[in-house]
Amino acid sequence: MVNAFFTTLARGLDELSGGGGGGLSSLPSFLRAAALLRGLHSQLTLLVGQLHLPPGGRWLDEYMDETARLWDACLAVKLGLAAVERYCAAASCAVAALDDWLQDPSPLSTRQVMRAISASRREAMAAEEENRALSDSRIAPLSLQLDERRAADARLSGFNGFRGLLYALHNASSLLLLILAGGACAAGSPTDSADNTTGGGFMASIATLQKRMADEAGDGAAAGTIRMREFRCARAAAEAAREEVERAAAAAGGSKCVDGDGAVKDKADELKAWVDVLRAGTDGLVCQLDDFLDDIVEGRKELSDLCSH
Repeated sequence: MVNAFFTTLARGLDELSGGGGGGLSSLPSFLRAAALLRGLHSQLTLLVGQLHLPPGGRWLDEYMDETARLWDACLAVKLGLAAVERYCAAASCAVAALDDWLQDPSPLSTRQVMRAISASRREAMAAEEENRALSDSRIAPLSLQLDERRAADARLSGFNGFRGLLYALHNASSLLLLILAGGACAAGSPTDSADNTTGGGFMASIATLQKRMADEAGDGAAAGTIRMREFRCARAAAEAAREEVERAAAAAGGSKCVDGDGAVKDKADELKAWVDVLRAGTDGLVCQLDDFLDDIVEGRKELSDLCSH
């Protein structure tokens, strides 16, 4: 079972590193990262009963400390996602205004589209400002960094190998939480790959994922911005739709507009598609994190009860 834990960890990290077309900054990758985080924690708690650990030992304190860190990080990511959800609501109003414009492209409808898109732009800027502050105040203090000990460190064999499992969970969860926090809050630069990540096993998988994170940080969103791909695409689609409406209004010269080439409809449809993807993905990620928080509560209670008996 212990070997199965490390195998699951390495395979999950490798699959995440392989990624898809959206890279590590896409909602599908965030969902995979959250699912892996939850699965590793559940597997760890199941293993405790098979390791014959001493009741009330130091191992329980270390588990409680680690899960407290996971709890705080997930709550911070959820706060970041709440700001993205508020942007979705504002962008949905812009989509509705564009639909109304397509039905009646009057000067009044044009002004309503401009106001709605401007409101969504302000909401996006507010989300990034709030989430930068969130990153500084709630995420940075958690020190989501790799444990510098080598996997062969004798201390990691303590408590019948439990400390080694917790060490692996700590390192993997640090990277997974950095992926989630970078996507939902503000894009920070991951730490450079440490020398002790060049070995085999799960540490090699961690090193590969860490390198990909660094590569994407180098050519992705600017520092201090929400890195989530779907969020950035929705913002770009809103601006593109605004430009097409402005072009149609300028061509009409103050009279009723005409979407002769269908450009406004195309941009409106693109915005609606991105907003739908963003809303569904964000909702799914919040549900994953809520389930993980429930797992942490249950795991802490289960292991405390185990010690008391």
